[in-house]
Amino acid sequence: MIQTVKKRDGRIVGYNEEKIKAAIRKAMLQTEKGEDEGLIQKITDRISVSGKEQMTVEEIQDLVEIELMKSPRKEVAKKYIAYRDQRSIARQAKTRSMFLEIIEAKNTDITRENANMNADSPAGMMMKFASESTKPFVDDYLLSPATREAVKKNYLHIHDKDYYPTKSLTCVQHPLDHILKDGFMAGHGESRPAKRIETASVIACISLETAQNEMHGGQAIPAFDFYMAPYVRSSYQEEIKYIEEITGEDYKDLYNTPIDDYLIKPLDGLTGPLRARQHAINRTVGRVHQAMEAFIHNMNTIHSRGGNQVVFSSINYGTDTSAEGRCVIRELLESTYEGVGNGATAIFPIQIWKKKRGVSYLPGDRNYDLYCLACKVTARRFFPNFVNLDASYNYHEKWDINDPERYRYEIATMGCRTRVFENRFGEKTSIGRGNLSFSTINIVGLAIETMKIADKDERINLFFAKLDEMLDITAHQLHERYMFQKTAYAKQFQLLMSKLWNGAEGLAENDTIESVINQGTLGIGFIGLAECLIALTGKHHGESAEAQELGLKIVAYMRDRANEFSEKYQHNYSILATPAEGLSGRFTKGDRKKFGVIPGVTDKDYYTNSNHIPVYYHCSPRHKAEIEAPYHDLTRGGHIFYVEIDGDATHNPEAIMDIVDLMDKYNIGYGSVNHNRNRCMACGYEDATEGLKKCPKCGSTNIDTLQRITGYLVGTTDRWNSGKLAELRDRVVHK
Repeated sequence: MIQTVKKRDGRIVGYNEEKIKAAIRKAMLQTEKGEDEGLIQKITDRISVSGKEQMTVEEIQDLVEIELMKSPRKEVAKKYIAYRDQRSIARQAKTRSMFLEIIEAKNTDITRENANMNADSPAGMMMKFASESTKPFVDDYLLSPATREAVKKNYLHIHDKDYYPTKSLTCVQHPLDHILKDGFMAGHGESRPAKRIETASVIACISLETAQNEMHGGQAIPAFDFYMAPYVRSSYQEEIKYIEEITGEDYKDLYNTPIDDYLIKPLDGLTGPLRARQHAINRTVGRVHQAMEAFIHNMNTIHSRGGNQVVFSSINYGTDTSAEGRCVIRELLESTYEGVGNGATAIFPIQIWKKKRGVSYLPGDRNYDLYCLACKVTARRFFPNFVNLDASYNYHEKWDINDPERYRYEIATMGCRTRVFENRFGEKTSIGRGNLSFSTINIVGLAIETMKIADKDERINLFFAKLDEMLDITAHQLHERYMFQKTAYAKQFQLLMSKLWNGAEGLAENDTIESVINQGTLGIGFIGLAECLIALTGKHHGESAEAQELGLKIVAYMRDRANEFSEKYQHNYSILATPAEGLSGRFTKGDRKKFGVIPGVTDKDYYTNSNHIPVYYHCSPRHKAEIEAPYHDLTRGGHIFYVEIDGDATHNPEAIMDIVDLMDKYNIGYGSVNHNRNRCMACGYEDATEGLKKCPKCGSTNIDTLQRITGYLVGTTDRWNSGKLAELRDRVVHK
């Protein structure tokens, strides 16, 4: 006798004979004789008794067909078979429609889910086919019923769900010194240790690209200046040796001579060792510049993940005060300012200046001149962004300005905002660690469900009850994904689990990665705090002190629960101010379909990015900083503060400095500046002319605006999804 039924999505449910009756009845009603309740009951009873204890839906349907064919009503069997085929076609229709959108290179939210991916290329199309085919498998076989239901009801989004079956991790901060000193092997190739700056630059690119193919998120280098600095000195020594060869002189005393700064100077009037020393410095600076130029060029042209996407890369720098480190920083910034190709702004790597009092921020600091240069470059090229090492939560008690390896205790940021620092299972550091996976809660949808309650306190209490339930589901889902990820073998990640992840050097090929990955983080994200607060109080946090108080209470509660989850599951849970790209519109569409158009909440095509003040709200940079700053301490999984400034920023680096000063004053962890930058898609010409319609260089009218989509740049808004395009149109200048 049938007791349970295994559905197509893998769920096990109790047997319900009424569903069999309903299906037979529908088939009978399509015939001339109509329904026959006696026959329906007879067939149903026979199937219930003759079936196995547990059967699949398809097996039961097969029995229905057999019983109908044996009955006097064979015409009903034909109708039932036709109905069954129609249902099968209907289930496949959605997939067919989706695949046609990819095949026809249509500009839809499916093909524009990731603005860094060219989904129109053959490799990009293949990636989308694989992605959209994999997600249903994850839903059916890898998610718990509670998680599946939360996703289905638009409460939860699992990021990078298409990569779930691969057991890959999200991201990592590369300990590049391991690779530069020892070399590495990945795939069929082998890299020897670096000896000169050019080689170090190339290996850095290879490291980022190789790891990108092993992971589903971004790649970062936490201390680019410190890692590259030794190869500036070795390149200088190489130049001295070359001079010795051509002159026959002995200049060994110059190999390790103190150098205050690597600056190009004329050789006029210099002789002997002084001339040799300056000539070697001049040559070294030229080589460093070319190496940095090549690094930027490679990171904008080397493709990963099947050849459709450049590496989602980030580099952190700014605190190496050695002459060699300063040389790397200066030439990197100069190359960035010059641009790539015909002078175009480089999209990658995302460059991040480490702002530190006493080192790289204040007049009198050793690297203050380079900080000024960084602000000048940002004013023209959007990068570098700025990470605030002086923020209270970015402090490390072991940091010492006299420690040559102090970078180990400096926070480093990745991609849009990912932050990894605190660690319950190893050293507190960013290096050799990353995010394992993250999921985002739709706090707006939860708030909308309480709007009909008139009493404000009762409404807010119900919201917290709903949030509490979703936090439990999300934490458990992340734990389940971790339990799946940890079963992967080290050999599946040849570079990541040999040279990059902390502790991985002790793993054998057939060891699982379980013993090392718990040093990573699990992120619980949220978007749309502004819309959530409007639903609960009528106003967002930028316009109401009451709403701001509630907003901080909500995110603080999430932070406290994340700490509880860390103890319960023994992982590094953190709260993430989710960088809403494809998700910004996806949640909104689902809620609008469910609840209709609600002014200030679902009346736009997007939800506001994480805890930000809405992009359409007119306010000063100072007010924006005052409101958003407190959330940075609560969102230690990642956050970003940005300001839109008006006009041509190219000649106004002081405006950038003003924003960094706000970060310093208000304890903001990570920030960036947006400004106007036009790009001719035909020849690459760029300028900041407002409303530019025609390229003054080539005459093309194919003009696009260079913009950040979340925390990173995109070369063309053609790759933006509808939600982010709607948000872009609503952005206002902060002044």
